[in-house]
Amino acid sequence: MPVFEFDENMNSREINGRKLLDYWGYNTVSFFAPNASYAASAEYNKEGTELKSLIKALHDNDIEVILDVVFNHTAEGNELGPSFCFKGIDNKMYYMLTPDGNYYNFSGCGNTLNCNHPIVQQMILECLRYWTINFRIDGFRFDLASILGRNEDGSPMNNPPLLKSLAYDPLLSNVKLIAEAWDAGGMYQVGSFPANKRWAEWNGRYRDSIRSFLKGEFWESCNAARSISGSSDLYGDFFTDYKGSYAGYNSCINFITCHDGFTMYDLYAYNHKHNEANGWNNTDGASDNRSWNCGIEGPTDNYAVNKLRMRMIRNACAVLMCSRGTPMFFAGDEFGNSQYGNNNGYCQDNEISWLDWSLLEKNRELLEFFRFMIHYRHEHTVIRRKLPDAICGMEALRSHSTDARVTQLPPDAKTICISFAGYDRKKGKDDLVYVCVNAHWEDVDITLPDLHHRGAWYLSVNTYGDGQGRFTYPEGQETRIDNGFIMRPRSVAVFTGRPFWEKSGR
Repeated sequence: MPVFEFDENMNSREINGRKLLDYWGYNTVSFFAPNASYAASAEYNKEGTELKSLIKALHDNDIEVILDVVFNHTAEGNELGPSFCFKGIDNKMYYMLTPDGNYYNFSGCGNTLNCNHPIVQQMILECLRYWTINFRIDGFRFDLASILGRNEDGSPMNNPPLLKSLAYDPLLSNVKLIAEAWDAGGMYQVGSFPANKRWAEWNGRYRDSIRSFLKGEFWESCNAARSISGSSDLYGDFFTDYKGSYAGYNSCINFITCHDGFTMYDLYAYNHKHNEANGWNNTDGASDNRSWNCGIEGPTDNYAVNKLRMRMIRNACAVLMCSRGTPMFFAGDEFGNSQYGNNNGYCQDNEISWLDWSLLEKNRELLEFFRFMIHYRHEHTVIRRKLPDAICGMEALRSHSTDARVTQLPPDAKTICISFAGYDRKKGKDDLVYVCVNAHWEDVDITLPDLHHRGAWYLSVNTYGDGQGRFTYPEGQETRIDNGFIMRPRSVAVFTGRPFWEKSGR
């Protein structure tokens, strides 16, 4: 999330004896300075030294750093807001103004930067270069990025010069560019953002379709299957060249949760947002959460409800890690962190938004499940991208319902199954993965694909569990599945295929 210097006191107020400040950092004051309050100690004209040390330590541990950047508006607000920077330099140049001199508000925060004016373009470009060169930042996620493609009058542009400049700038050539491909003015460009083959996108359709299907909205089955398969209808097909690298592919960032909305635990603990602590009479924050409280709103001692909630989180994790595209989840989801139903914690610098690290031990079982799924995804390249044709003859990618022999997926399927198949040259064998998602509240029988030549499927993941608290099976400990499989209610199962022979023994 944003680290540029921002106005923490913007809209500050006291609610029920608690002072609320801007906690998220989406009201930028200075684009070229790190937020001084984030430093552990005062740096006295050496601002940024600690941040640089942090980034170096992360890089030394093979962790990249991607900044959330806000170039769609500033903390100066609308005509009633303060004037301390761009308004005084050149108001008409830096902001989009209506014919009567007011501020267009495509950001929902009072003003909109005039991003495609040549001077503003240059400022944004120089800012990103500065952070790339001086702080060694690896990538940038652009908040409400569709605004970056609007003209001075607010109209969408076919080939926005700013986006093109960022895509082809030589100093940014190795930097990741990620777009939140919508804005608060109604422009929604998921799958159609002017990417110039350089930008990735937050896949909002993935979030919506997966949330809906997992809670039992079966009419989303086809969208959910497409999303798990890589959203090729939005981003084109996944394929590789002979060196194994991506070619002709604009990547999608798959996510079910992020800072903006429910945590993954709250997604299955609340039917409705509970933002009363924000002081806006629960009118702020999104109302379309596609959540399900599993029968009881909020915290409960009901054993069955809590057990179901943990299973639903495992379902979401398993689907996310077995989907094509880059997976992203919100910090704390891996151990069941809650914001008590608050889906807009932008002003809550307190226990509502803080991570409750005591849950790390309480929900250790959930943490280990996340770890396994991340490892499983890493081990199976075929989930991440298309490989050369599998030797066993399986199609590269297929989606269907309970019977793998039936090629059509009904538009209201209660169970969807996705098969990934390809030949992994590095390992010298086929890589076969079968993902089954049963969103129904009853058992279903599934028939797995025929591997021929005495090949077999092995159960690697079962989010329902075996009754002994086990949900994952590392290689060598899996259960062989010979005659179909009974999927339990509201569960996800992942199978690993092993043909009897590989290329070397053909």
